[in-house]
Amino acid sequence: QVQLVESGGGLVQPGGSLRLSCAASGFSFSNYAMRWHRQAPGKEREWVAYISRFGMANYADSVKGRFTISRDNAKSMVYLQMNSLKPEDTAVYNCNVMVGKDYWGQGTQVTVSS
Repeated sequence: QVQLVESGGGLVQPGGSLRLSCAASGFSFSNYAMRWHRQAPGKEREWVAYISRFGMANYADSVKGRFTISRDNAKSMVYLQMNSLKPEDTAVYNCNVMVGKDYWGQGTQVTVSS
């Protein structure tokens, strides 16, 4: 079955960096686009970044120029490098894949605070 496991979250000061990882299994990873989403307390989930199976990336305007999504097909991993973090980036971050239906990981908490 499809499984997604995120890691790498934590507490970081404004201006700092974190790298999130998502380990995927149960499907042919290299054939599917992957996405990162986030959900802040009291807010709806929002899309953050997308990477095609060919490695083409798109970003939400709120993170463009600060976040970088990448993938390692050999390891079935997708990453989100987050730089210049702001307090408004505080959220639970989830990776997502659509394999017939949407699958989500359990999420990893990112807290940006001084």
